[in-house]
Amino acid sequence: MKLKRFIGCFCMVLAAVVLATIQHNDALAAYPDKPINYIISFNPGGESDVTARLQQSHLEKILGVTVNVTHKPGGGGAVAWSEFQRTARPDGYTIIGVNIPHIIAQPMERKDTGYTTDGFELIMWFHFTPNALIVQRDGDIKTLADFIKLAKAKPKAVTVAGSGTYSANHLDALRLDKLAGIQTTYVPHTGTGPIIPALMGGHVTSTMNYTMVGVQYKDKLRTLAVAADARVAMLPDVPTFKELGYDIVGGAYRGVAVPKGTPPDIVKKLTDAFLKTTDLIAAKQREMGFEITTATGKQAIDLVARMKADYGGILSELEAQKK
Repeated sequence: MKLKRFIGCFCMVLAAVVLATIQHNDALAAYPDKPINYIISFNPGGESDVTARLQQSHLEKILGVTVNVTHKPGGGGAVAWSEFQRTARPDGYTIIGVNIPHIIAQPMERKDTGYTTDGFELIMWFHFTPNALIVQRDGDIKTLADFIKLAKAKPKAVTVAGSGTYSANHLDALRLDKLAGIQTTYVPHTGTGPIIPALMGGHVTSTMNYTMVGVQYKDKLRTLAVAADARVAMLPDVPTFKELGYDIVGGAYRGVAVPKGTPPDIVKKLTDAFLKTTDLIAAKQREMGFEITTATGKQAIDLVARMKADYGGILSELEAQKK
């Protein structure tokens, strides 16, 4: 009698497991069957937003569902990234734009960020934008030498706007201060969008921002130098920092991630969709000053590790200054 009960219970459990597996597989096969929320951690108008808008229609065609781009600016991305790691379900219906070195530097330098570098399941990195030092076109600063001369004459009076703290912009502004022997004041913003009117209106002296701004506003703003190994194709007359004697190469990699624990099949579907989309918008992105640099799977993880090493020196110095 006990044996019969045991066999009966075993069969019920087995049937439940089989049913759950079938339902799980069916759900994966059907994915996606409802709208996807694509979170951007910065204001509209910046590089992350512009890219998401270019991706949106292609992703919708490839995936067959609506892709809603939403914005949660604050803390140089930290507000959205921390909320995402706390609350997003690993079902593929909430995805988020991620940036390095932001997601590396912020948790190292601000212990209260509420998220960790390794707390994302990376889909891919799809492009890179070098940093660029930019000023008003009609102002007195015409060259990097002019900028440095002014900063030396007026320590801390020269302001440098950037997207968030411990972001790519912030770190290279700090590098320039160190290498040039100057003291500027960094002014963090919630994204590239609000920086442009601040610079044009004379509320800040300059911005350490991205090459897209230099390309997009080349008739209204002046790019003094780019933080790349070679001159940027769309800004051929702008020297690199290295040409001018300052070994500064850096910028932001942008990509997309899902919550940890997202099923591999869903990760693959999203990866394939973003790879196809990146190919479709590559020419347009290059025209805007982006460098198409893709990395998925282990390559995406390795890129984060490499960037940790690249920025290790300046981050260690910042940590030491706090003590």
